[in-house]
Amino acid sequence: MGYRILLIDDEDDILEFVKYNLERDGYEVFTASNGADGLQTALKTKPHLILLDMMMPVLDGIETCKAIRRSPALKNVMVVFLSAVGSEETQLQGYNAGADDYINKPIKMNILRSRVQAILKRIKPAEESQDIVIDAEHFLVRHGEENIVLPRKEFSLLQLLMSEPGKLFTRDEIYTKVWGNKVVVGDRTIDVHIRKLRQKIGEERIVTVKGMGYKFINPEEGLTE
Repeated sequence: MGYRILLIDDEDDILEFVKYNLERDGYEVFTASNGADGLQTALKTKPHLILLDMMMPVLDGIETCKAIRRSPALKNVMVVFLSAVGSEETQLQGYNAGADDYINKPIKMNILRSRVQAILKRIKPAEESQDIVIDAEHFLVRHGEENIVLPRKEFSLLQLLMSEPGKLFTRDEIYTKVWGNKVVVGDRTIDVHIRKLRQKIGEERIVTVKGMGYKFINPEEGLTE
């Protein structure tokens, strides 16, 4: 299984150092420099593991972890705190927020590698085949073991719908965010793109809410309409 790891830390040297070493071990590594950006990256990339700094600007590690645990799309991701604060109280805060493990800084790479391997072994292999993952960096969509190359508008449409699984996106909202206010398109344009996406990722993943719009559904959530 090709594991995806998201590293969220506001120190550039740590991002570079850890990313380099984990990529050498064969992992696909994404990075973000604060909790808010990290959440958006997590929703796009669907990592198996998030390595999360405790003290960060914009959104700190505790609040970021709580937000991850509230998100249905991220409910199965493993979360490990990386923190220079090693007190028992702080570690308990991390675990209470939903973390699976806690590693003290400064980071010892051999220790981190060992802990990462142990944590990823807890993930069931079957989960990989269920994933539909947006790879924004390489402009790809992964559907199980398959890499799908989409036309730009189809890619943007799927990326929008998957940004908030379960949320209804109205037709007007889709037009604005995917095509822009200044572009005039036909009434059936969205429907055509939705039909093509369904052919590629499965009919059940994009739900039509009649007269209103569309939403992306994860298999475990079921259809709510």
